[in-house]
Amino acid sequence: MWGSLLIGALARPWARQAMVFALAALTLTLFILNLRRTAERAGRSAERIDQLERHDAIHRQMLDAAARRPRSRDDLVDRLRGGEF
Repeated sequence: MWGSLLIGALARPWARQAMVFALAALTLTLFILNLRRTAERAGRSAERIDQLERHDAIHRQMLDAAARRPRSRDDLVDRLRGGEF
């Protein structure tokens, strides 16, 4: 029954043209929504990369500080006496 009603409605030229416009509007709407979702995903990825770079910079600073630390108490005393600390 529904099939015959649909076929009968689409037999008219104005109904076919309305269906074409409706499908075009639906396609455009889905395309815009997909673009929005893609932009959100790209924004999250960019934020994740920024956080990773910040974390790596802090980690690098910690490693540099650990490399410059005095190795023994004697080295610490020498640095304190030399005024380097």
